[in-house]
Amino acid sequence: MRLFALMKRLFLLILIFNAIAAHAQTDASEIIRKAIESKTRNNPEQKLETFRIKAYNKLLITANPDSIAGHIDSVFIGKHTPRPIFVKVDSSDYHFKKYISKYHLFESEKVSRYEFAEERLKENILGAKMGGFSQPVYEIMGVKLHSFSVYEPRYELLTTKYISPLADDALENFEYAFLGNQTVNDRQTAKIAFKSKRRFRGGGLFGTLNIDLENYAVAKAEIRYLGVLDLKVLYEFRYEAAQQLWMPSETTFRIAKGKNDSNIKILGATLEFDPENQESSRQKFASDRSYVLSQTWFSEAEFNVPIKVRHVAVESEITDAAVKRDDDFWQQNRLSPLDSRDIETYPALDSISHSEKIESRLRLARKFLNGYIPIGPFDLGLRYLATVNNYEGFRLGLGGVTNDKFSKKYRIEGYAAYGTKDGRWKYSLGGAVRLGNYTGSWIGGSFTDDLQEIASTRFITDRRPFKIYDARAINVSSFYNHKTWRGYIETRIIPKTESVWQLTYSHIEPKFDYTFNYRGKLYDEFNLTLASVAIQWNPFSSYMQTPMARIETEKRFPKFTFQFTQAMPKFTDNDFSFGKVDARVDFEKPFLDGQKFSALFQAGLAYGNVPLTHLYNMSPNNPVKDHIQQRITFAGKNSFETMLFNEFFSSRYAMLQVKHSSPRLTIVKKVRPFFTIVSRGAFGSMQNPEQHIGFDYKTLDKGFFESGLEINQIYSGFGLAGFYRYGAYSMPDFEDNIAVKLTFTLNLGI
Repeated sequence: MRLFALMKRLFLLILIFNAIAAHAQTDASEIIRKAIESKTRNNPEQKLETFRIKAYNKLLITANPDSIAGHIDSVFIGKHTPRPIFVKVDSSDYHFKKYISKYHLFESEKVSRYEFAEERLKENILGAKMGGFSQPVYEIMGVKLHSFSVYEPRYELLTTKYISPLADDALENFEYAFLGNQTVNDRQTAKIAFKSKRRFRGGGLFGTLNIDLENYAVAKAEIRYLGVLDLKVLYEFRYEAAQQLWMPSETTFRIAKGKNDSNIKILGATLEFDPENQESSRQKFASDRSYVLSQTWFSEAEFNVPIKVRHVAVESEITDAAVKRDDDFWQQNRLSPLDSRDIETYPALDSISHSEKIESRLRLARKFLNGYIPIGPFDLGLRYLATVNNYEGFRLGLGGVTNDKFSKKYRIEGYAAYGTKDGRWKYSLGGAVRLGNYTGSWIGGSFTDDLQEIASTRFITDRRPFKIYDARAINVSSFYNHKTWRGYIETRIIPKTESVWQLTYSHIEPKFDYTFNYRGKLYDEFNLTLASVAIQWNPFSSYMQTPMARIETEKRFPKFTFQFTQAMPKFTDNDFSFGKVDARVDFEKPFLDGQKFSALFQAGLAYGNVPLTHLYNMSPNNPVKDHIQQRITFAGKNSFETMLFNEFFSSRYAMLQVKHSSPRLTIVKKVRPFFTIVSRGAFGSMQNPEQHIGFDYKTLDKGFFESGLEINQIYSGFGLAGFYRYGAYSMPDFEDNIAVKLTFTLNLGI
């Protein structure tokens, strides 16, 4: 009986506890519902016509010296064997603690004025200072680490957007719990905890919101995410009684190690993480306790004042004067004084940067990634030095473009190359004049006498890619020679776009057995006058206007590219009348754990009387050889690896390819590959096939498909890939459907 009575009491307590918890949940949800309904009168960007607020930001990569043991350890081989062998003394922890006790690993400061008008919020950077750099790295300075406002429907952390705990549909995606009442700025608030119900929909966000119980505005907020990174943003607000608004007073953002074994690069620093829910075999380092800390203090808020937002196409803007501020400026604008470690860090970073030549190495790396080596006022083009293909043999050359040391307003570019097999020189020479710094506009012209792969698709907004190797070119044998006069304007005057407008006149001579039949006349060479316009539109990216140019600080997807080309039949001695419309959609989704999903859709339509030289070949990359081992070559980035060269041609086509890459996996110390699953498909057709004489080909009416697996960076950047061809155009012999390729991934390490 006593046991029964005890169980009865316990049952009643559970019922009471559940009832209290349910009531608290109901109260919390009701408060959040009212907060969501009140957003229009509590969000400064919705309630106010204009506002202006000043901000001082300090960004550090640092560590707490007290969290590091600082021991000097001995390293042994066979530590658990009867007679371990001593190898060396490991003093890395000791030296790291000694350094971090005096200095930070990285430090920068920024003074900004945020202006809101015409439903746009823009950051004008008034002063910028970055340890180790005479000129700040604008790409770091412009990174948006987190959302400015807690009221945004999609909350952003490190360029990833999540459903906000105050979104219109937040009650469907988050759980809320009442934690008690708190006083903030002498006003009563309800502190409410939130947590996403489903990680996929809510994004894994959790934290607390302090809701003002009078107007249901956010008076304080802490938003967190815990995964491969431990992210925490703390918003503190100041109540402006005259405006009846809570305005930001201080924001603190901290990025620390999460739970994963992937390496994540943040602001140029590498943080290493342990696997979730298991012991890591990776050696622990004192630097594992490093973290990123960004603190912003706000002041001088102004409301409903006349504001005219300039340069609305950019989210942030920095002038040349902002990077040359003196000590008086910083003394007047620091809302939080520097401590002794902050003060000592700047000369320490400057010394390291000077001794390690970090700025010059960074400049070299930027140029190298675009295919150049700076030599005084001239950037040597690496892509011109040496290539090889079936028609020219070894192609040796020299070329490049002048840089800012030559002139910021004018540029001259050109190259010359010689083919050892065809015995001909190819060359190009051109120049351009800058029309505007803000719009990045140039007007220029050039003359080129060179070869071009037949039916290859190129968007003129694309920079010609630099590759240490160009595997496709090795096996290309079908080219046409073109002597082209070109006049062009390139500009970014349209917000979030880059466009090129050009007019070309070319004499085309196919270097293969081909004749084009046009109205009963046979052409083995011809003249073309083409007007083209290409626009790349990045609607979701963020941009910064710098003293030199407008740069894309945050690349967001999808990105769209459109190109229209029209032959001008009554202009000069153009031989044919035709047009082309091309479109491309790029999408990438990187994940914090190192995974990456990407997709590419591309389509083209050529109408009218179009010679084969200007149609579409789908970028094949499989040599015409009898055996698998003879067809082994390097894989291309977006080419069809099982499609034979000159096998398919189309006057209209649509192509889709998707890729998904894994994080890097450690097999042994120096073998850390990542896997990529690839699948591609294309459909196409040919209009007026009777016009193309002397060249055998197939069309893609039934669809071409291939899938494969890449094992990248197995050793020193090299990897291995295999692809399989299937569907209506699969080969009768199983072996002919398989393509084995090498891959190469460049890692500069600078």
